Amino acid sequence: MLPVFKSRNLPGIFDEFFSGNLLPNFIEEGAWKSTPAVNIYENNEKFEIEIAAPGLEKEDFKIDLKDEYLTVYSEKKDKKEEKEKGKVVRSEFRYSSFQRSFSLPHEVDVAAINAVHKNGVLTIELPKKVEYKNNLSRQIEIQ
Repeated sequence: MLPVFKSRNLPGIFDEFFSGNLLPNFIEEGAWKSTPAVNIYENNEKFEIEIAAPGLEKEDFKIDLKDEYLTVYSEKKDKKEEKEKGKVVRSEFRYSSFQRSFSLPHEVDVAAINAVHKNGVLTIELPKKVEYKNNLSRQIEIQ
């Protein structure tokens, strides 16, 4: 825990900063974030990647496809200012970013990949090529 300092002449912001409350507020407000959780599903028709990223909007994401790699990344900047009598008394900014890359299986139809963002979850659908869809389950003839 940070040491507790009190000042007589410094504004309240310094009291808050040195009171030991900075770190818990920093974490609780979500300024410290790691790479979002990812779920990957597969069925006969497609693969599906879900990325849980609450607080991010559709515009905050970019998805690139290069060779056999799908890369999802995001960068978000946020700035808040508090003014008192025309003077800035508190200014905070946050910056968060992440990047995830996925090696795609050969059965993915890269021309049919699509993505949807809804309620803080980015879902990327990776349909399988027709020849893989039809060959996944079949009865084997005994010779």
